[in-house]
Amino acid sequence: MKKLLFFLLTVQLLIASDLKTEQKIYELILHTVFPNKTVIKVWGDSIHNKELLNTIPNIIMTSSPQKADFLLLKEKLYSPVDGVVFVTNYKLLQKMDKSAIGGFFWQKGRPNILFLRKNLEKKHITLPSSMQEYIEDEI
Repeated sequence: MKKLLFFLLTVQLLIASDLKTEQKIYELILHTVFPNKTVIKVWGDSIHNKELLNTIPNIIMTSSPQKADFLLLKEKLYSPVDGVVFVTNYKLLQKMDKSAIGGFFWQKGRPNILFLRKNLEKKHITLPSSMQEYIEDEI
């Protein structure tokens, strides 16, 4: 019984740690993409992403993708939007390589961040030198 309890506590700590890591990464991405905005309007298509981003300071979750500065997508969005599109899995990034500026996803237990140069340029987004290693010319 003690081993089971220890295992469950360990799993909970690991999940909480991953969530905090994910939250910090999104906070960094948002403030890097919008360095001059004091409040960033975000729309997400999953409950997980909404809950995760809702706790980041200076982030306001919006109910409409048309009103958002930043769209965090788990599924492909078929209606056109003006905001910056960012995705949560590699396959979706491949499908949306004409519109998404990048993606953040977990692979083999590690976080992966990827930005697409051509879409950053379309949106007139310049990443700082600390983020240049995450920029790719193509998928």
